[in-house]
Amino acid sequence: MRTLLLLLAGTIAFAEDDSAAIMTKVAANVEKSTDARRQYVYKQSIISNLVRSNGEIARKENREYQVFPTETGSEKKLVSREGQLRRGKQSINYTGEGFKDKDLDIDGDLIRDLTNDLVDDKKSRDGIPPSLFPLCTKDLPGYRFTSNGEVAYQGRRTFRILFEPVVKRHCISIGGDDECDSPSWKGEAWIDAEELQPVRIHTQQAFQVPWGVKVFLGTNIHQSGFAITYQRVAENVWFPVSYGTEFRLNVLWGYKRTVTLSLVSSDFQKASAASKIEYGGVRP
Repeated sequence: MRTLLLLLAGTIAFAEDDSAAIMTKVAANVEKSTDARRQYVYKQSIISNLVRSNGEIARKENREYQVFPTETGSEKKLVSREGQLRRGKQSINYTGEGFKDKDLDIDGDLIRDLTNDLVDDKKSRDGIPPSLFPLCTKDLPGYRFTSNGEVAYQGRRTFRILFEPVVKRHCISIGGDDECDSPSWKGEAWIDAEELQPVRIHTQQAFQVPWGVKVFLGTNIHQSGFAITYQRVAENVWFPVSYGTEFRLNVLWGYKRTVTLSLVSSDFQKASAASKIEYGGVRP
């Protein structure tokens, strides 16, 4: 019996070590593919909603971006912005930048800041904050990885790897400049077995917001998590094609909103030094 337990323990340890090695290679491949991904231009569509506790949409926005390569990475240009807000029984539509409802526009400020933080992070090639997923080499020591078997996905062999923070922290980072000392998300990553690139990742909040923060700061977050799916556009070149989140935010002892955000990337085209690609008046 003791021998069997030792063998089982050795198998589990091997699975953890193997998963960590796979994720180390994945992070290296993601970082190495930067130059190849810079050759592509594509579109991004973002839908953001703020929903009141009674189920009524308080604010929604649709944004369209063009993403094109630059010498140092990529740049996003806003092509269109269409929004709608509800004030009582009245619906107000708006377009373009600069719209503000009243002097104190909490919904407008929140949807703008969340959209900018979660889809227009300047430290990320795609605008998606790198701290949300275990794909950066510098962040990997903060995670514990465990094998969860394999699965066939779109005809390709895929590793399933569970991850969680090594250290419990009372810090939740959902983008922007606020960073935690260690990861605050757990979840599962699907990794392409041949090219060791991410295919799908979903996360959930690893720790609850501390009681003291809820009581003294009046802030709480429920059901926080993110999901992202990648598409292979060429050999060893993968792009995030769908990404989203939904969570409830209670703040200031009375302001309650459910936040939903979804991003879809499409129309990938390979650019070249000799090509002239123009989208909506934006010329890379």
